[in-house]
Amino acid sequence: MERKKKVFAPVEELFRTSFGEKVKERIFQNLDTQEISEVMLRETDSFTNLMVYYKCALMEIETKFRVLNEEFSLEHDRNPIESIKTRLKSVDSIVEKMHRRNIPFSTEAIEENLFDIAGIRIVCSFREDIYFLADCLLKQDDVTLIEKKDYITNPKSNGYRSLHLIVETPIFLKNNKKMMKVEVQLRTIAMDFWASLEHKLKYKKDVDYESLTQELYECAEESAILDMKMDSIRKKIERLQKNEEL
Repeated sequence: MERKKKVFAPVEELFRTSFGEKVKERIFQNLDTQEISEVMLRETDSFTNLMVYYKCALMEIETKFRVLNEEFSLEHDRNPIESIKTRLKSVDSIVEKMHRRNIPFSTEAIEENLFDIAGIRIVCSFREDIYFLADCLLKQDDVTLIEKKDYITNPKSNGYRSLHLIVETPIFLKNNKKMMKVEVQLRTIAMDFWASLEHKLKYKKDVDYESLTQELYECAEESAILDMKMDSIRKKIERLQKNEEL
């Protein structure tokens, strides 16, 4: 590995801004020096461009949700969306996932095999809002559903709940249109609270996480009950408001 770095130091400098040392080692650990040179020269610009395309796709989907949120607030006098967060998967995570799945590194392989590079998380006020917003998004003629996983109806074994969608949407570039995939996660405030804390606790050092799984599962169940109760209260309030208007 040291010999490879010395021979191709100038080329590696071109690659440095996109890929860290550990990532390069993972990508190139089975390549000879000529292959390393070819990969770096071929992929640096295309990878940078691809990340920009994913960022543009995130902006498209985020805008769609913000428009839906505003329209809903006009009709129902409340906003169904509490917060919107977007993220691009890190280079380290991309390379690690491709290595784990034994996929050769290239921008084409990333597009074809990884559907969660661009992610957007929509945190909703109520459980019903999740399905309402998802349906509205998927009815739009420039959004195509690729995959759907409903972890609300069918929670994961640890209690995790969320609605996951992989959608494809076009971005319009200077000279052409490009279809890009985005992972959409929709969850309630309670679901997001549980998932965020569970993630933090899971990676605490020197803690026997497995011994706490039952307690965490019970917390997830209690959060789900809370969501159902809040939905019920909301419906009662809406019925009372309608009766007062009559």
